[in-house]
Amino acid sequence: MQLLAVSKTKPIAAIEEAIAAGHYAFGENYVQEGVEKIQYFAQKTYPEPLTWHFIGPIQSNKTRPVAEHFDWVHSIDRAKIARRLSEQRPAHLPPLNVLLQVNTSGEDSKSGLNFAEVEALAAEVAAMPNLVLRGLMSIPEKADDYDSQFAAFSSLRDAMTALQAQHPQLDTLSMGMSGDLDAAVAAGSTIVRIGTAIFGARDYTTKA
Repeated sequence: MQLLAVSKTKPIAAIEEAIAAGHYAFGENYVQEGVEKIQYFAQKTYPEPLTWHFIGPIQSNKTRPVAEHFDWVHSIDRAKIARRLSEQRPAHLPPLNVLLQVNTSGEDSKSGLNFAEVEALAAEVAAMPNLVLRGLMSIPEKADDYDSQFAAFSSLRDAMTALQAQHPQLDTLSMGMSGDLDAAVAAGSTIVRIGTAIFGARDYTTKA
């Protein structure tokens, strides 16, 4: 299991502290902020290469910088966005690792596919030349009790198990954050996205 340090809104100094503590994978939600950090850290050398994951919603006019700079995208929920990322991925870079975002709660306020839409989009994305479909991601409805959290995460795990019949390369479930980590791990998460527990409360005054 990988711990993804969610560094959105956090300054360079905080990320440098996390690197010093042994974290090399970081998640960003805002394109301009993330690209600026990637460019800064690209000038430095560490014991392991840093990997950068885009975990926020992607607008059509922001796909190019995501395709050009990030290693992973967790939030694919439309074929149009996936197609643009594939077309805009530079030839000198390896294919972009992508996850389909699933709306496990069915809330209108949340991004993501309904479960019934997952299979069709997975087939489209898997055929795109500069993308590698790796699995699924979800941000479930906030729940304080473990059983509700576990049920939501288990539904995503079951969806990926079903997909693996057609796409055996799928190996990644991005689910679980600081408040529901235990349930996510128990349900089979392979990437947990942890921000507050590593960096403290976020500062939302600056977005890019």
